[in-house]
Amino acid sequence: MRTEILVGRERRRRWSADDKLQIVRDAFAPGARVALVARRRDVSRSQIYQWRAALREGRLSELGSGVVGFVPVEMPMARNDDVPGTAEFAVSTIEIGPAGGRCLKVPALLPSTEMRRLIRVVEGA
Repeated sequence: MRTEILVGRERRRRWSADDKLQIVRDAFAPGARVALVARRRDVSRSQIYQWRAALREGRLSELGSGVVGFVPVEMPMARNDDVPGTAEFAVSTIEIGPAGGRCLKVPALLPSTEMRRLIRVVEGA
């Protein structure tokens, strides 16, 4: 936890995009309560809702911070039973929902660097 001292004429805090995103993630995590996160981070509830709206509308994004975040996912691999006697595994896909309501489906085995590149292209379109 960082301590912040406001001095001078301007008493407004400046939040980085990373800080805003982390606060929104914390506030809307499963089981979290916006009011408690707001109190703990010393920010108003309405400000958190404004940041969430900005994130949904694409005005606040992880692309601005140069980082693309991923959600941890556990996926059991399904066996390909179409061909008897093979131990081949079916190719699974991952569905990614970038800002703006778009949907991106990619092979699960696609390297993360390629996923980041595709997400940036879709976000920029």
